[in-house]
Amino acid sequence: MKMLNRLKLYLALCAGSLLLVFTPAAFADEIQDINKLFRQGQQEQALGRVNSYLAGKPKDAQARFLKGLILTEQGKSGDAIRVFSGLTEDYPELPEPYNNLAVLYASQGQYDKAKIALEMAIRTHPSYATAHENLGDIYAKMASQAYDRALQLDRNNAATQTKLALIKDLFSGAAKSGKPGVAPLTEAATVAAPQPAAEPAPAAAVAAPAPAPVEEKPAAAAPAPSVPEPAVPAAKQAAAIKPTDGNGNEVLKVVREWAAAWSSKDAKRYLAFYSVDFRAPGGEKRSDWEAQRRERIAGPKTISVGIKDARVKFSDSTHASVSFKQIYRASHLHNVSSKTLVMVKSSGSWLIQEERSGK
Repeated sequence: MKMLNRLKLYLALCAGSLLLVFTPAAFADEIQDINKLFRQGQQEQALGRVNSYLAGKPKDAQARFLKGLILTEQGKSGDAIRVFSGLTEDYPELPEPYNNLAVLYASQGQYDKAKIALEMAIRTHPSYATAHENLGDIYAKMASQAYDRALQLDRNNAATQTKLALIKDLFSGAAKSGKPGVAPLTEAATVAAPQPAAEPAPAAAVAAPAPAPVEEKPAAAAPAPSVPEPAVPAAKQAAAIKPTDGNGNEVLKVVREWAAAWSSKDAKRYLAFYSVDFRAPGGEKRSDWEAQRRERIAGPKTISVGIKDARVKFSDSTHASVSFKQIYRASHLHNVSSKTLVMVKSSGSWLIQEERSGK
């Protein structure tokens, strides 16, 4: 299907914001070796190794994700769908499994399912550019089908003929330009060491668990798994945070208190840091967003949120943005991501007006 040449499959578990640290260092080499076999095209050997690995660590998110990629490469779409579906059930906060499911569904012509999967990926990670692009391609394909049906009912409809031709030109042009498909994507084609809990796209193949954003690259070669960056101890966070001017300390103090409330699993205090006009990611209702946040805070047994390399930028005396690297650990999950909090000073207090995840 030509359309799949536009949709991208996510092949990396540790690209940028999606650094998964579900696997202890002692097992990282095994995952790396299996990933190397996968990238070298030795699919049967890679599958055997990953199955053996999962026999001892059945919940390992990274190994399961890698297995899904191997099965996809082998053309075993049904088995790959089961693997990625299982990941979305166990780790609903991870966007990559949803993206890969969408790629697989699209390859089977199940565009409604692909659309739902991509919407879930975007809801989990609103700044996930690949999922947004894939969703656009799905909408275009669905529009193409609708125009086809319209022409079957009225073959003389010139406007519909023009629209259909434009969409066909769009996809045929992308194919000629060599736009990456399922295996080669704009996302990094790699697998990193993961650990559960929680910031790539339908194409001629599929697109990766733990939470956070990512930098897109051509997936010709897959980088070796990254070593997880340790969370910054609370006592050292102040040294890692650098304000841009005198008022920055006041803003950063609020950000540290926000992280502390999150780490202590105090949902009421955590939500109190958000302004009345807070814009929830994805445009969802404030009540729905708060319910989701309460659920995610209550879920893990333990949570640790570290802040590193923070920078404050003021637009005026009552508006500022704080950009930093967020190091998130929840029970057996570790995630590193870039984040920006848009702050507003209201009644003498700094509150969060908008929250953005970067790559």
